[in-house]
Amino acid sequence: MNQIKIVTQQMLDDLNVAAAAAPRRRKNFNVHYSEQSPCNRLYNAGEPDTYIQPHCHADPTKDETMLMIRGVMGVVFFDAQGHVTQTTRLEAGGANVAVTIPAGQFHTSVMLAPGSMIFEAKAGPYAALQPHEKGAWAPAEGTPEAIAYLAQLKHLFN
Repeated sequence: MNQIKIVTQQMLDDLNVAAAAAPRRRKNFNVHYSEQSPCNRLYNAGEPDTYIQPHCHADPTKDETMLMIRGVMGVVFFDAQGHVTQTTRLEAGGANVAVTIPAGQFHTSVMLAPGSMIFEAKAGPYAALQPHEKGAWAPAEGTPEAIAYLAQLKHLFN
């Protein structure tokens, strides 16, 4: 039998510290019990210099909901050619605190404040992004071009 998971402020603090120390500058804490869970639920902490390549979830069951727990995050939406179609700024305790993104919608998130964190939920089981789900028009994570591209994305929220 699975154990009850109680999330404490100390756990969230520790997750922020782990994200700041991680090479990718983000870290997640899963609250679902198995990678095979029919619903993935996780806390995801990130720093402003983390880069997530724009992507979509092609599986029609994988719409995604993100709720701001701490800090500030910008969400950028794209068409299939990589043109920005919409942006939204989420802020814990602010006017916009959550977004639900339909399956197939290209998007990325940019953390706009240190110590930012979201709660994320989407259908499981977990599946790594496939090449066709990554925006081929955007730099891949870990490339030198990604740093400049991230700066352009952040500029959308100035």
